[in-house]
Amino acid sequence: MVSPVDSEHLHTLLGTAVESLTPVGGGSICEARRARLGDGRTVFVKTRAGAPPGFFPAEALGLTRLAAAPGGVPVPRMLAHDEHCLVLEWVTTGVPSATAAERFGRALAATHRHGADVFGTADGPGWIGSLDLPHGPWKRWPDLWAYGRLEPYLRTARKAGAVDRRTVADVEKVIADLPRLAGPDEPPALVHGDLWAGNVLWTETGAYLVDPAAHGGHRETDLAMLTLFGLPHLDRVLAAYDEAWPLAAGWRERLPLHQLHPVLVHAVLFGGSYGAQAGRLARQALRAG
Repeated sequence: MVSPVDSEHLHTLLGTAVESLTPVGGGSICEARRARLGDGRTVFVKTRAGAPPGFFPAEALGLTRLAAAPGGVPVPRMLAHDEHCLVLEWVTTGVPSATAAERFGRALAATHRHGADVFGTADGPGWIGSLDLPHGPWKRWPDLWAYGRLEPYLRTARKAGAVDRRTVADVEKVIADLPRLAGPDEPPALVHGDLWAGNVLWTETGAYLVDPAAHGGHRETDLAMLTLFGLPHLDRVLAAYDEAWPLAAGWRERLPLHQLHPVLVHAVLFGGSYGAQAGRLARQALRAG
């Protein structure tokens, strides 16, 4: 399916002429383009052919939430969006440094500390990659994690044959035991929700967040995803975060619990070894509890 977003569409959306529109990459779901505008600006355009209704408005809302956190990790300034695309300021990236990593850790703590009214969201659908993301809201974080993050993707992975019986049984044990495994109660944190390294844009002075699945969640979730997929100077990020807002005792042992959801998502999307990895994480979470 061809995206309807072209120079004329952007001209209408932005109110200025588009001199060039060049592909600059993207993933299997969305396409990224660089647009040079007649007023001299360069902007980033994200499109998705056949985007479901609400896809880009939900991402725009997530960026708006993250941008509102005082002292939090910045996001690219949003210039326009509609049902077909999202237009952001162009961010010139650089090589990550230890100093920038420490700034990122402190700023991420500020983002999380800004908080949210509920666990989940109260205002419409969300997505993680191409998959629907249940939005709730829920009264407690264990309920969000059990019924909004683990159970739906375990069910889908099981139907797809991406997980074996042992993995299904072990994840179901995690779901049943989540109130005990979750650690100390915390109020809803404003989390990015899909915080792998590809959604962190490094600059010379710090980092920007992009492609959020923002919601009220548990702050350990973002840190667990960074740990799962890796990040430059991760130890400096985590140390600076913990200095700015100390984490609850046992947070490292709870990482597998928080990593279980993104790995189940990968099992649904890509199959392969992710199903077995989900089983290992479930067993680690149960042992840690």
